[in-house]
Amino acid sequence: MSSGLTQAAQFKDEALLQQRLFEWLSQDHLRLTLLAQVAECAALHPMPQWCIAAGFVRNLVWDRLHGLAPMPLADIDVIYYCPQDVSRQRDRAIEDALRHVAPDLPWAVKNQARMHVKHQDAPYLSCIDAMAHWPEIETAVGIGYSKSGAESSMAAGYRLYAPFGLQSLFALTLTPNPRRAMAVFQQRLADKGWLVRYPLLTLARGE
Repeated sequence: MSSGLTQAAQFKDEALLQQRLFEWLSQDHLRLTLLAQVAECAALHPMPQWCIAAGFVRNLVWDRLHGLAPMPLADIDVIYYCPQDVSRQRDRAIEDALRHVAPDLPWAVKNQARMHVKHQDAPYLSCIDAMAHWPEIETAVGIGYSKSGAESSMAAGYRLYAPFGLQSLFALTLTPNPRRAMAVFQQRLADKGWLVRYPLLTLARGE
Protein backbone atom coordinates (compact mmCIF):
# COMPACT_ATOMS: atom_id res chain seq x y z
CA MET A 1 0.00 0.00 0.00
CA SER A 2 1.35 3.43 -0.91
CA SER A 3 2.05 5.96 1.78
CA GLY A 4 -0.76 8.11 0.37
CA LEU A 5 -3.30 5.30 0.71
CA THR A 6 -2.06 4.49 4.22
CA GLN A 7 -2.46 8.10 5.28
CA ALA A 8 -5.93 8.25 3.71
CA ALA A 9 -6.96 5.13 5.66
CA GLN A 10 -5.72 6.68 8.91
CA PHE A 11 -7.73 9.84 8.29
CA LYS A 12 -10.79 7.72 7.56
CA ASP A 13 -10.37 5.84 10.82
CA GLU A 14 -10.02 9.10 12.73
CA ALA A 15 -13.18 10.42 11.10
CA LEU A 16 -15.13 7.33 12.14
CA LEU A 17 -13.83 7.56 15.70
CA GLN A 18 -14.71 11.23 15.85
CA GLN A 19 -18.22 10.43 14.63
CA ARG A 20 -18.61 7.77 17.31
CA LEU A 21 -17.33 10.14 19.98
CA PHE A 22 -19.82 12.81 18.96
CA GLU A 23 -22.64 10.26 18.98
CA TRP A 24 -21.78 9.21 22.52
CA LEU A 25 -21.49 12.83 23.56
CA SER A 26 -24.93 13.59 22.13
CA GLN A 27 -26.38 10.86 24.37
CA ASP A 28 -24.79 12.24 27.57
CA HIS A 29 -27.12 14.85 29.05
CA LEU A 30 -24.65 16.10 31.67
CA ARG A 31 -21.85 16.68 29.20
CA LEU A 32 -24.16 18.41 26.75
CA THR A 33 -25.33 20.69 29.54
CA LEU A 34 -21.76 21.52 30.54
CA LEU A 35 -20.80 22.40 26.97
CA ALA A 36 -23.81 24.68 26.67
CA GLN A 37 -23.01 26.37 29.99
CA VAL A 38 -19.40 27.03 29.03
CA ALA A 39 -20.48 28.30 25.60
CA GLU A 40 -22.83 30.78 27.27
CA CYS A 41 -20.09 31.86 29.65
CA ALA A 42 -17.64 32.32 26.76
CA ALA A 43 -20.06 34.74 25.15
CA LEU A 44 -19.61 37.04 28.17
CA HIS A 45 -16.02 36.16 29.07
CA PRO A 46 -14.17 35.54 25.79
CA MET A 47 -12.14 32.33 25.85
CA PRO A 48 -10.34 31.80 22.53
CA GLN A 49 -9.96 28.12 21.55
CA TRP A 50 -11.89 26.94 24.60
CA CYS A 51 -12.76 23.31 25.21
CA ILE A 52 -13.57 20.95 28.08
CA ALA A 53 -10.75 18.45 28.18
CA ALA A 54 -9.10 15.54 30.00
CA GLY A 55 -11.55 13.30 31.87
CA PHE A 56 -14.52 14.98 30.19
CA VAL A 57 -13.71 13.08 26.99
CA ARG A 58 -11.32 10.37 28.13
CA ASN A 59 -13.66 8.92 30.76
CA LEU A 60 -16.65 9.09 28.43
CA VAL A 61 -14.85 6.84 25.94
CA TRP A 62 -13.45 4.43 28.52
CA ASP A 63 -16.79 4.14 30.34
CA ARG A 64 -18.56 3.35 27.07
CA LEU A 65 -16.01 0.78 25.97
CA HIS A 66 -16.21 -0.92 29.37
CA GLY A 67 -20.01 -0.86 29.46
CA LEU A 68 -20.00 1.22 32.64
CA ALA A 69 -22.33 3.92 33.86
CA PRO A 70 -20.75 7.37 33.45
CA MET A 71 -18.08 8.09 36.02
CA PRO A 72 -18.70 11.29 38.04
CA LEU A 73 -16.42 14.10 36.91
CA ALA A 74 -13.85 14.87 39.59
CA ASP A 75 -12.97 18.07 37.72
CA ILE A 76 -14.48 19.90 34.79
CA ASP A 77 -11.33 21.08 33.06
CA VAL A 78 -12.06 24.12 30.92
CA ILE A 79 -9.04 25.32 28.98
CA TYR A 80 -8.54 28.24 26.61
CA TYR A 81 -5.70 30.25 25.08
CA CYS A 82 -5.36 33.99 25.63
CA PRO A 83 -1.76 35.33 25.64
CA GLN A 84 -3.02 38.93 26.01
CA ASP A 85 -4.13 38.33 29.61
CA VAL A 86 -2.49 35.48 31.52
CA SER A 87 -3.54 36.59 34.99
CA ARG A 88 -4.95 34.07 37.43
CA GLN A 89 -7.67 36.61 38.16
CA ARG A 90 -9.05 36.10 34.66
CA ASP A 91 -9.37 32.36 35.27
CA ARG A 92 -11.00 32.94 38.65
CA ALA A 93 -13.52 35.35 37.15
CA ILE A 94 -14.54 32.73 34.58
CA GLU A 95 -14.76 30.05 37.27
CA ASP A 96 -16.94 32.36 39.35
CA ALA A 97 -19.23 32.93 36.38
CA LEU A 98 -19.58 29.18 35.82
CA ARG A 99 -20.20 28.54 39.52
CA HIS A 100 -22.94 31.17 39.44
CA VAL A 101 -24.73 29.03 36.83
CA ALA A 102 -23.82 25.62 38.32
CA PRO A 103 -22.48 26.10 41.86
CA ASP A 104 -22.23 22.42 42.76
CA LEU A 105 -19.93 21.43 39.91
CA PRO A 106 -16.10 21.18 40.20
CA TRP A 107 -15.08 23.79 37.63
CA ALA A 108 -11.38 24.29 36.90
CA VAL A 109 -10.45 26.97 34.35
CA LYS A 110 -6.90 27.46 33.07
CA ASN A 111 -5.48 29.72 30.39
CA GLN A 112 -2.95 27.57 28.57
CA ALA A 113 -0.97 30.65 27.58
CA ARG A 114 0.54 30.69 31.08
CA MET A 115 0.74 27.00 31.95
CA HIS A 116 4.17 26.58 30.37
CA VAL A 117 5.63 28.43 33.35
CA LYS A 118 4.43 25.77 35.78
CA HIS A 119 6.00 23.00 33.70
CA GLN A 120 9.16 24.93 32.73
CA ASP A 121 8.46 24.59 29.02
CA ALA A 122 8.80 27.05 26.18
CA PRO A 123 5.66 29.19 25.80
CA TYR A 124 2.78 27.24 24.30
CA LEU A 125 1.44 28.47 20.98
CA SER A 126 -2.15 27.23 21.29
CA CYS A 127 -4.39 24.89 23.26
CA ILE A 128 -3.34 22.05 20.97
CA ASP A 129 0.33 22.78 21.64
CA ALA A 130 -0.29 22.88 25.41
CA MET A 131 -2.23 19.62 25.35
CA ALA A 132 0.62 17.97 23.45
CA HIS A 133 2.65 18.36 26.67
CA TRP A 134 0.14 16.67 29.00
CA PRO A 135 1.33 13.56 30.92
CA GLU A 136 -0.78 10.97 29.05
CA ILE A 137 -1.51 10.82 25.34
CA GLU A 138 -5.11 9.73 25.96
CA THR A 139 -5.85 12.60 28.35
CA ALA A 140 -4.93 15.16 25.68
CA VAL A 141 -8.35 15.40 24.09
CA GLY A 142 -11.05 18.02 24.47
CA ILE A 143 -14.36 19.13 23.01
CA GLY A 144 -15.42 22.69 22.33
CA TYR A 145 -18.73 23.96 21.05
CA SER A 146 -19.73 26.87 18.87
CA LYS A 147 -23.20 27.32 17.43
CA SER A 148 -24.01 29.63 14.54
CA GLY A 149 -27.36 30.40 13.01
CA ALA A 150 -26.56 28.10 10.08
CA GLU A 151 -26.16 25.06 12.31
CA SER A 152 -29.29 23.00 12.85
CA SER A 153 -28.03 20.81 15.69
CA MET A 154 -25.59 20.93 18.56
CA ALA A 155 -23.48 18.19 16.95
CA ALA A 156 -22.79 20.55 14.05
CA GLY A 157 -20.99 22.87 16.45
CA TYR A 158 -18.63 20.38 18.12
CA ARG A 159 -14.93 21.08 17.84
CA LEU A 160 -12.40 18.36 18.62
CA TYR A 161 -9.01 19.20 20.14
CA ALA A 162 -6.79 16.10 19.98
CA PRO A 163 -3.08 16.60 19.20
CA PHE A 164 -2.48 12.83 19.22
CA GLY A 165 -5.74 11.81 17.56
CA LEU A 166 -8.27 9.34 18.95
CA GLN A 167 -6.92 5.94 17.99
CA SER A 168 -5.00 5.17 21.18
CA LEU A 169 -7.91 6.41 23.31
CA PHE A 170 -10.33 4.04 21.60
CA ALA A 171 -7.74 1.25 21.63
CA LEU A 172 -7.85 1.37 25.45
CA THR A 173 -4.17 2.08 25.79
CA LEU A 174 -2.60 4.34 28.40
CA THR A 175 0.51 6.00 27.05
CA PRO A 176 3.00 8.21 28.92
CA ASN A 177 3.95 11.35 27.06
CA PRO A 178 7.73 11.38 26.45
CA ARG A 179 7.68 15.15 26.96
CA ARG A 180 6.92 14.65 30.65
CA ALA A 181 8.86 12.81 33.32
CA MET A 182 7.89 9.16 33.74
CA ALA A 183 7.57 9.74 37.48
CA VAL A 184 4.72 12.18 36.82
CA PHE A 185 2.87 9.57 34.78
CA GLN A 186 3.45 6.86 37.38
CA GLN A 187 2.19 9.07 40.20
CA ARG A 188 -0.95 9.95 38.26
CA LEU A 189 -1.49 6.28 37.44
CA ALA A 190 -1.36 5.45 41.16
CA ASP A 191 -3.54 8.38 42.22
CA LYS A 192 -6.26 8.06 39.57
CA GLY A 193 -6.93 4.32 39.90
CA TRP A 194 -7.53 3.96 36.17
CA LEU A 195 -6.38 0.35 35.99
CA VAL A 196 -8.85 -0.62 38.71
CA ARG A 197 -11.92 1.02 37.19
CA TYR A 198 -10.90 0.20 33.62
CA PRO A 199 -9.38 -3.31 33.63
CA LEU A 200 -9.27 -3.51 29.83
CA LEU A 201 -6.66 -0.75 29.67
CA THR A 202 -3.20 -1.69 28.46
CA LEU A 203 -0.11 0.28 29.40
CA ALA A 204 1.85 1.36 26.35
CA ARG A 205 5.36 2.69 26.11
CA GLY A 206 5.92 6.30 25.34
CA GLU A 207 7.89 6.95 22.19
